Order: sequence, then structure tokens, then C-alpha cells
Amino acid sequence: MPILSQFWNRIQGTLFPALEDCLGPLSDSEQKLVAILELARIEEHLETAWGVLGRPEADRKALARAFVAKMVYNLGTTRQLRERLRSSPNLRRLCGWERANELPSEATFSRAFHEFAESELPQRVHADLLAKHQRPRLVGHLSRDATDIPAREKARSKQKRAQPKPKGKRGRPRRGETRPSKEPTRLQRQAAGMSLEAMVAELPRACDYGTKRKHGGLYRWKGYKLHVDWADGEIPVSAVLTSASLHDSQVALPLGLLSAARVTSLYDLADAAYDAPEIWAQSRALGHVPIIDRNPRRGEKIAFDPATQRRFAERSTAERGFSLFKENFGGRQVRVRGAAKVMAHLMFGLLALTAERLLNLLC
Repeated sequence: MPILSQFWNRIQGTLFPALEDCLGPLSDSEQKLVAILELARIEEHLETAWGVLGRPEADRKALARAFVAKMVYNLGTTRQLRERLRSSPNLRRLCGWERANELPSEATFSRAFHEFAESELPQRVHADLLAKHQRPRLVGHLSRDATDIPAREKARSKQKRAQPKPKGKRGRPRRGETRPSKEPTRLQRQAAGMSLEAMVAELPRACDYGTKRKHGGLYRWKGYKLHVDWADGEIPVSAVLTSASLHDSQVALPLGLLSAARVTSLYDLADAAYDAPEIWAQSRALGHVPIIDRNPRRGEKIAFDPATQRRFAERSTAERGFSLFKENFGGRQVRVRGAAKVMAHLMFGLLALTAERLLNLLC
């Protein structure tokens, strides 16, 4: 990866010494933040407002860099971020403010975050980062999985189910008898030729309750579910946020199309939740080799051969990736409400994680 190598040499040989001449010695966390900000270049995706009447708005470029710093330092709230910026001159100047009295108010931080969520700023920066530094790299495995995202907001009330249609008579229909055909499932509709935009728009995103097996028992949470395709090296390639109650398999096809547009990969690895004919077919149509654990619901479980089982073990990339994300990059620190803001918060964390893991390839 010559582009990343040249970038890292410039960071170590030029940028770090220049910053230390101005700011003094940089801590390990500050050096990590500098490298992530320099690789992501989030300010290049924001436009400066010129010629606007009235009081000039707070610098959105500095605010965007501050939200990346919030994920790198794994801070839980905007208040903690402002306190850290106020008490750390180096961090403050790295984000773009010279003096503590230049820091915007907490309300201004919230308004700017709302703007970033509405414009999907972190999603756009993440996609651009992958296009620059991950697209030329051949990815061996894409590991697909989903994780719970607890939220502090009111769950959507359950909608009343429609009255069930009267069942027809059992057995074969009589001569001349017509019976209504079954409605296609979401997977069948997606595989029938839906566009990527239509697939994503149809997925539910409201906060509700989800349940899954965890540590030998049932775990229930209120909030959302984050679906991610992970490349080798714990690099998140694509992500989709849905309601917590949505089954993992319903997001497999849009995730596959998103990932195929961003990276070139060979194998698709997934657990038994993704064992569906439509998912197998799409993986093969994209030129990939699907390795999906067989679900025993269709009968006896089919075991992998030793070589396939060893390759399937690479799916632990997804588990390690989610662990890194939740422990170090804000995945457990969701304090905002609403699907758009929750997704923006998570994507700021995934953006910082992606930059950190890309840099880790050089170490």
C-alpha cells in the first residue's frame, strides 16, 4: 500500500516534529489523534459559509474534528468533551481553537452534531476513506454480523396486528378453485431486483426491543441493531442501523451491495442467521465464495470440511471488531436520541476505528 506508507512517513518525519515545536511533546493519545485526523481529513467534506448576514456561526470544521476526538478519547457526553478541550491546550489546538474562551457552548455542539447527522457527514467521510486507502487492496474475507445498540429513548409502541386472513381448506385445490398466493418475504422482494436505496429505505429504524441468545441465555435490550461487514484486520467496510427487533438476515443483501461497491473481496463469512437461499445466491452473483454456517432448522446440521472450517474461523474478525468499537471508540456511549443521530454517533466511532486500523497495517 504505497499511498499509506508515504502518508505515514510524512506524519512521522514532518508533521509530528512540526507540531512538537509548536505545542511541546505530544502524548501517545495526541499522536494517535493527529494521525487519524490527518488520514480522515474530515474538514475537506465541509464548506465554509461565506457572505452570511448576522453573527458568524461556530467553525464547523473544528467541531467536526472535535467529534472525531470524542471517539478517539472514548468520551461519553458532549459535556465531557468540552471539559477535556478546556483543560487540554494541545487537544484544543489540534481541533482548531487557540484559546479556551473560543470554545462554543454545549448547545452549539449539539446543533452542529444535528447538522452532521442530517447531512450524513461521518458516513460520507468513511466511504471516501475506504475509496482512497482500501479500494486498491484485495480483501480476503468479509465477516458479516450485527450487534446490539442500547438507547436511552422511548421505544416505539407495538402496532396492532391485522386480523389474520381465513385459512383455506387443506390439501390440493379443487378443479377451478383459485387460492390467493403468498406475499413475498422481504428477502424475496430484495432479490427480485430492488435498488440498494429502496432496500435501505424499507428497513425499519425506529427504537424498539430486541432479543438474542447471549452467554447461554436470552438477552433483551431496548434500542437499535448495528449491522456491519468487517474486512480482514477489523476494518469496518459498510454499516446499516436498524430497529433492534429486525432479524440479521434482512440486512444481508443491502450490506453485500454496499461492501461490493467499496472493496474487492473473495469470501463472505456469516453465521447461521444468514443461511438463506437469496443470500447464498447474491454472494455468488457478486463473484464471492459464500461460507455460511448451516442452520439446522431445515433438518440435520451440515458440518464444514476441515479446510472450510479453518477459513470460517476468520469470522472472529467481526467479534474482535465489535469489541474494539464498543470498548475504545464510543460504541457503548450512545447518549443521543433518534436513528439519524445514533447512526451519526456510531459512524464517527467507526470512522476513527477505520483510520486507526488502516494505520495499524503499517506498524
